[in-house]
Amino acid sequence: MKITGIRLFVLEDPDQPQYYHVLKQVPGLRRTQYTHGSRSHPKTGKLRQHFIRVETDEGIEGTCTTTMDREQVEILRTQVLGKNPLNREELFQLLHKGTRWLYQKPGWFGDFDNCLWDIAGKKAGLPVYALIGRVRDRFPVYLTGGDADIGTYLQMIEDGREYGVNAYKFHTYKGGKADIPIFREVRRIVGPDYLLLNDPVCSYSLQEAIEVGRVMEELDFVWLEEPMHEHKEHQYRELCRELTMPVMGNETLMHDLGISTQRLISGATDLLRANARFGTTQVLKMAHFAEMYDTNIELNAEGGLFGLVHAHLGCCIDNTGFYETGTHGFVDTAGTWGMVNKPLVAEGHIVPPDGPGWGAEWDFDRFEAMTAAEY
Repeated sequence: MKITGIRLFVLEDPDQPQYYHVLKQVPGLRRTQYTHGSRSHPKTGKLRQHFIRVETDEGIEGTCTTTMDREQVEILRTQVLGKNPLNREELFQLLHKGTRWLYQKPGWFGDFDNCLWDIAGKKAGLPVYALIGRVRDRFPVYLTGGDADIGTYLQMIEDGREYGVNAYKFHTYKGGKADIPIFREVRRIVGPDYLLLNDPVCSYSLQEAIEVGRVMEELDFVWLEEPMHEHKEHQYRELCRELTMPVMGNETLMHDLGISTQRLISGATDLLRANARFGTTQVLKMAHFAEMYDTNIELNAEGGLFGLVHAHLGCCIDNTGFYETGTHGFVDTAGTWGMVNKPLVAEGHIVPPDGPGWGAEWDFDRFEAMTAAEY
C-alpha cells in the first residue's frame, strides 16, 4: 500500500460567524493577569472547520479534523507521498525527528498520524481501539465550563447529572482567596462522593496555589491543573513537593513530547496532559511513559473527529481517568459538517463506535455542500 494523495478541505458554515477571542484583564488580582472574555468576529468571517484526508493506491482513505494549514499539508506531500501508510512508526520518526529541519512546531503532523490509524483500522476491518487493545468498554466523563458564581456551577453540575455525569472541573480566574469559599460551599452541597477538579487557568501565584491546594486536599479534589503559567518550571517543582494531591502542569506544552516528559522526570508535574490533535502515536508514547512513572495521562477536550478519537483512546489507555467536555458533549455539533455519529455523553460515559478505523460515518453530500476550499 502507498500514500497517493493528501488533501485539505476547508468547510464553511454560512449561518455562523467565525469567532476570535478577545483578551480582558482579570479584576481584583494583585498582579496583572488576562483571560479571554467576550468575543468578536469579522463581519465577513464565517465559521470554518478543516479536515485532512490521506488517500492510498488501494482506495482506502483516512480522514480527521485538523488544525493543519495549506503549507503544512504541502510539506507532508513532499515527505510522505509513495510511503506505506501502515508504517506509522517509520513515518512518526521521520516527521518527529525531522520537525527541527522542517521548521515546524512539535506535534504539527498529528492529524496526519490520526489518518494513518484510520487507514490501518479500515485495512484490518477493526476499530482503532481493537488495534491498540481495549481496556474498558466506555470512557468516564467530567463536565467543565467557564468562570462563574456558585449558582451557575451548581446548575451545571445538575445539568450534568441528568446525563449521569458525576464529576465537574472548575475553571476560575478570581484568584485563590475568592475560590476557597466557593469550593467549600459546592463540596457541602454536592456531597462527599461527587468528584471535583480545579483548573484556575494560570490565575494563582505559587503561594495561592499551595494554599488553595491544601484546601482542595481537605475537600478531596481529584487534581489541581495549570494554576500558574507552565513556563514557571521551578515553581511547579515546589508546588508538586508541597502537595500530596496531583498537580497537572503541561497543558500548553502538551504538543511537545520531549518537554512534557522531561517535566514529569524533573518533578514539575505529577500528571501528563495530552491531546490527540498532536497524534495518536505521540499520545500512546506519552501514556506508556506516564505508566512507567505510575501516574496518569489525561486527555484535553474532544480530540479529533468531534470526540471519536479521544473516545477510542480513553477505552484503550489504562492510566487515564476522564473524557473532558462542556455542554457540547450532550448535543450533536458534528452534523453541521457531515459527520453523523458524534459520540454523545450517556450514563456519564462516552463510547466509541464499532466501525473500522475511527468509525466515523458521513453524509458526503452535506460535507461537499459545506466545502468552501480544497487544497
